[in-house]
Amino acid sequence: MRESQLGDLTVSCLGLGCMGMSQSYGVRADDAESIATLHAAIDAGCTFIDTADVYGDGENEELVGRALAGRRDEVVLATKFGFKRSDPTSPAPPTAVDGSPEYALEALDASLRRLGVEHIDLWYLHRRDPQVPIEETVGAMASAVEAGKVRYLGLSEVNGETVRAAHAVHPISAVQSEWSLWTRDPETVVLPTLRELGIGFVPFSPLGRGFLTGQIKSEADFPDDDMRRTLPRFQGENFQRNLDLVEQVKALAASKGVTPSQLALAWLLAQGNDVAPIPGTKRRKYLAENLGAAEVSFSADELAALDAAFPPDAVAGQRYQQGGMDLVGK
Repeated sequence: MRESQLGDLTVSCLGLGCMGMSQSYGVRADDAESIATLHAAIDAGCTFIDTADVYGDGENEELVGRALAGRRDEVVLATKFGFKRSDPTSPAPPTAVDGSPEYALEALDASLRRLGVEHIDLWYLHRRDPQVPIEETVGAMASAVEAGKVRYLGLSEVNGETVRAAHAVHPISAVQSEWSLWTRDPETVVLPTLRELGIGFVPFSPLGRGFLTGQIKSEADFPDDDMRRTLPRFQGENFQRNLDLVEQVKALAASKGVTPSQLALAWLLAQGNDVAPIPGTKRRKYLAENLGAAEVSFSADELAALDAAFPPDAVAGQRYQQGGMDLVGK
């Protein structure tokens, strides 16, 4: 698999997002299949592994740690801190954050224990705490680099101003935010800022939380405990409008002889070698399909057709309910 560059950190061009192995998308996969999926990813050269301390209230880090036992040196391991889940039983995304220096270092030590590793390759602030200056949070994160517990630093869902302020304290290697054909927001301000500063971009939910796979037909496809039931884009009239958009992706994919998932992921890869999407899956069969996107290329006309099918303002509905949106781009 070819590589992408996140600042000075080299990663596989496609990574593996592990959140769905432990939460958010309905019935949890069995741990044996999740670990087999992680091993299959590494064997295929997809060695950029992404988790977070809040996923499954720490269970996801423990799962990833078990999967990496004996294979730690084969991967670039990323995790995040900052969120606090007030209600572990709720499928809705957490909205409580803590970016204090004290909590940052406490969270890091907890992540290292759960993962069973001595260092994190890429450590993200999951969301900026509006009550704590970003310089203070990143200062604490930088001290973890100096202590050898972390190699590179990242931020998630921040605006250009926050990136600049953080980067002035310590080099930021990557910013992780939602980016896909149906979430084009980063392209206006954040991405140009990152490229000016030499920072890489890690798109999460690059398949639109499954919408761009073409497999979702109605709200009834989601189990009762599926997070997507709480998201405006998956509700009511928004759902149908967005479903109509996906039909265009399916048609373009069929004409190219690839799956809709491969088309959507390949579009992101075509945006530059400073981009490393992290599609999530908990099953080996979908992993293999996703990794096939690395072999897909586009002509200029095909890219123009995709842009026309999914202009930045085409998707109906906010990405999160208002509490979650209040933490985006801070």
